Amino acid sequence: MTVTYSRRVADARLGTFSHLLLRWKGSIYKLLYRELFIFTVLYYAISILYRFLLDDGQRRLFEKLAIYCDQYAQLIPVSFVLGFYVTLVVSRWWGQFESVPWPDRLAALVGGHVRGADEGARLIRRSLVRYANLSGVLIYRSISTAVYKRFPTMEHLVQAGLMTVEELRQLEELPSPHNKFWVPCMWFVSLALRARTEGRINNDVALTAILNELSTLRSQCMKLYSYDWISLPLVYTQVVTVAVYSFFLACLIGRQFLDPTQGYPGHDLDFYLPVFTLLQFFFYVGWLKVAEQLINPFGEDDDDFETNWLVDRNLQVSLLSVDDMYDLVPVVERDKYWNESEPQPPYTAASAEHRKPSYMGSALDIRQVLHSNTGSYYISLRSHAVISTTESYLLLMQCHMRSQRSWPANAGFRPCPLHTEISLDSLNLLMIFFAILC
Repeated sequence: MTVTYSRRVADARLGTFSHLLLRWKGSIYKLLYRELFIFTVLYYAISILYRFLLDDGQRRLFEKLAIYCDQYAQLIPVSFVLGFYVTLVVSRWWGQFESVPWPDRLAALVGGHVRGADEGARLIRRSLVRYANLSGVLIYRSISTAVYKRFPTMEHLVQAGLMTVEELRQLEELPSPHNKFWVPCMWFVSLALRARTEGRINNDVALTAILNELSTLRSQCMKLYSYDWISLPLVYTQVVTVAVYSFFLACLIGRQFLDPTQGYPGHDLDFYLPVFTLLQFFFYVGWLKVAEQLINPFGEDDDDFETNWLVDRNLQVSLLSVDDMYDLVPVVERDKYWNESEPQPPYTAASAEHRKPSYMGSALDIRQVLHSNTGSYYISLRSHAVISTTESYLLLMQCHMRSQRSWPANAGFRPCPLHTEISLDSLNLLMIFFAILC
């Protein structure tokens, strides 16, 4: 369900983002069109009431009410509370994505350290990664409506091949009222220890690496459980929602176009379409709808996480890693650049413009020119002669004074031609600049 448009914005060109405005799936229009339609209908209903159904006295009273609502609606801090709230929601949304458990590293360790080509070793490897995937599925089933609809009962997990009948019996007989996503992790630990005892895992270092990676995966599952359990404070969500909707309820009256003949300030023109009020509604309520969509990304919105895809992908990749690809290595042969010290993979015609020389540093090719009354001093930063800050200052002063014919040639400094190459840092150059100015 995730809407991906990375390829569309790979290059910054004219209208790159403008092309995205024409999309419907996952767009702000799809999220907002109902609220915008209701707001527009209510606005025009009040406008018709004011223009055609009220008498003159009632109109004057309505006009005072409209001015009052428009004046005091500006006191509602919509931008502040909404901006801070959306920032928190986006940070929380990205944190949830970073907590999604991926069994790839664990499967690689299991496939590399649980040795043996017999059926017993194969059974151990497949069971280990299946337990890891089962733990993730139990978490997804607890927090994701899409996964729960796919596996509404534990029997569906048995039918899907994610667990056996015996495993389900042990899971249900366990006397715990809490979420049991951690139980497959304990099965994993017990089976890994058995494999170490049987010698299928060669050493304790390998066993420790496998168990550490399992602990990481279990921690990620626990983070997802915690994100689902501890939401943003309800009072903050209520404050933001009340602030936005109360502001636009006031705008229904306060943003009406009043009779220009009455001379109210700011009401010199009479339009029927409140363009900027609708744009403000689009931005603020759209901002709120973004927060509504991102606050729980494990639902069934267009931009929610593809949890069912994660279940399918993780199971297949992990089983392939420990079974079909166990000890599977292509024929080892010499590569194309066997006798070349500087391999240069070729470029296609389309990518030739991206071939660039190696970057050596921004200060290597600088040639600074310092002007005096009679000549210029060339200071090349590529020189290998490195001198101190004091020596740099005195040497450049010597060159400058000799060019002015006011400094004795036997003053005790080293000979200095007019073009001297000196390795200087930024402080040296600054001191030299002030010395020349003086």
